[in-house]
Amino acid sequence: MSDSNERTVRAATTMMIITLVGKILGLVREMLLASNYGSGMEAIAFQTASRIPRVFFDAIFASAISASFIPIFNESLEKKGKKSAFDFSNKFITIIFLVTAVLTIVGMLFGSQFTDLFAKELDPATKSLATKLLYVMFPTVVFTGIAYSFVGILQSFEEFTIPAALSIVSNGIIIIYYLFFNDSMGIYGLAAAFLIGWAMQAFMQVPSLHKKGYRYRLSFKFREDDSIKKVLILMLPVMVGTWVQPINITINTRFASDLYNGAGISAIDYANNLYTIIVGVVVLSVANVIFPRLSRMTANDENGSVFDTVIMTVRILSYLIIPMTAGVMALSEPVISIVYQRGAFTAFDVSITSRALFFFSLGMFGYGMQTIISRAFYAEQNGRIPFIAGIVSIIVNVVLCGLLVDRMDVAGLALASAISSTVYGLALYVPLRKRFKDRDTNHFAGSIIKMIFCAAVMTAVIVPMRNALWDAGSGLMIKIAVIAVLVIVGMAVYIIMSRIIRLYEAQAAFDFVKNILGRKRNGTEE
Repeated sequence: MSDSNERTVRAATTMMIITLVGKILGLVREMLLASNYGSGMEAIAFQTASRIPRVFFDAIFASAISASFIPIFNESLEKKGKKSAFDFSNKFITIIFLVTAVLTIVGMLFGSQFTDLFAKELDPATKSLATKLLYVMFPTVVFTGIAYSFVGILQSFEEFTIPAALSIVSNGIIIIYYLFFNDSMGIYGLAAAFLIGWAMQAFMQVPSLHKKGYRYRLSFKFREDDSIKKVLILMLPVMVGTWVQPINITINTRFASDLYNGAGISAIDYANNLYTIIVGVVVLSVANVIFPRLSRMTANDENGSVFDTVIMTVRILSYLIIPMTAGVMALSEPVISIVYQRGAFTAFDVSITSRALFFFSLGMFGYGMQTIISRAFYAEQNGRIPFIAGIVSIIVNVVLCGLLVDRMDVAGLALASAISSTVYGLALYVPLRKRFKDRDTNHFAGSIIKMIFCAAVMTAVIVPMRNALWDAGSGLMIKIAVIAVLVIVGMAVYIIMSRIIRLYEAQAAFDFVKNILGRKRNGTEE
């Protein structure tokens, strides 16, 4: 393995560890929300209000930065130098600030209308509280825009540690609030802590940016920079392409607001949050590391290398994601029980939330594909194909939600999301494969079938063990120990099976581990 590939994997591994810590803190945050507020009025109001600025961020800033800013920043850095790239950054961040400020004002002026749009079936008292909380949290849009612009700069310089740690800070602030201030300040204080957490994500990156030589300067000379024009041209189709996840979950919660007197919103929200925590640790860590690399390859006209990198990344991720999917499906109810069932979170809440998580997990493979493959198109400044794929996915989700909600309740909504995510991933893969049909994929489809077989054997082993062990004790630590045993046994079975059938991806993973360990023993690790 080349030094470049080893550095990439080491960076991805570091990000996975840091991201895992952040996700664990996010899980603790959700546990504290469930414990303190359950699926009651305040929880529903807070989840509705907090979702609205998050959707604005995901729909606008995540797309603009990850898909538009990073490749063009890298192009400017490679071809024009650091000074030109920093000048472009100043203009871009100024635009982001102006747009987010306007959106914040609009969001606060029309807070009631936004609340009604996102959760129409809420009762008047819950809707009123959600609107008031929204006034407090909507300014997070400004800070997210700035924070993730800074992330784009740092990741382009292969600085991944600080960006990966952003969620640790924001989640930590909210957890501290729950532990020390919630009893006295209540749900409004929680909304303020949410805002402070997001603001800190921007401020904590400033020292690292200074080390890279970057200082933000307000700049309005937009017309003088061709890079700004490229961003603006690319931004609209890219935004639509990356709207898929936030829009689809908004559609799901919109349908869920009519289930179980509004408790369907909490079930979808808790399940989706846990789902994204599980799958995001691996997928997003890898995606964030390879994206700047893909952008540099594209800037240097290494298109064949881009395809090879994307396909190998998808294959390795599939090797990890497919057993994760099977494991989450097999352990959905025990996991939901451990994570959420305490305080105001009842056994009924466990039942509906675990059903949602079960079907959400079927979308992990599609989520991994869409996240990685979309980066290839964005790296070459092509937003058209993700645009089309995104529209198709959203339409599929809307249609399936309408068809399945009456038949399967929250499970149907989660299944609709999973299917639409898979459709999105395949809609990106097909045109990419068609463009590079002369490139060898080494029987990718056959490998996927083998992975599914290994995961099925794993499931056949751990499900009987789950049934036998779950009622062995009632204490929390005993339940956690049972889950840990099931996870370890499941991993062992999957790895053994993948080696027995000589799965290519398994061998590649083992070869890499041996290579790294050998370098460390020989003292050659950088």
